[in-house]
Amino acid sequence: MFDEKKIDETCFISSRSYVSGRVTVGKDSSVWPFVSVRGDLNRVVIGQRTNIQESATIHVTVEHEVLIGDECTIGHGAVVHGATIGDRCIIGINATVLDGAEIGEGSIVAANALVTEGSPIPPHSLVVGVPGKVTRQLDDEARRRIADNAATYVTLARHYKNVEG
Repeated sequence: MFDEKKIDETCFISSRSYVSGRVTVGKDSSVWPFVSVRGDLNRVVIGQRTNIQESATIHVTVEHEVLIGDECTIGHGAVVHGATIGDRCIIGINATVLDGAEIGEGSIVAANALVTEGSPIPPHSLVVGVPGKVTRQLDDEARRRIADNAATYVTLARHYKNVEG
């Protein structure tokens, strides 16, 4: 239970991050310095080409696992606690997504926003504020930028994997 990591060989996992428990990390994903990913009470699944940026925290509860989709960005200092994040989402710098919340695919949770427990966020939404509210639907340009950001981090991760070894 406490050491059941499944990390694809293509991933970059910083030596200065902490990853423990039932954690699966998909192809070409990255976990940057000072990140904590704890799958001690339930499982954490991180999809492909997803980046978990510096100082983010990913944690579960007995009742709630963490599922993070493909091509997601979990920003610096963000907290994802017992929540589900759909494909191609950005969780902004210092944003918090709490237990049982579900972020629909292609959404952005803005910096410092708080998505409260059990909140359902529809696909392609922009969420801002405390508590987080959907303010609009994202256009094609915003959705393209989400994919571009994920691609940039795949390139960066390959570089740092070669540097760190």
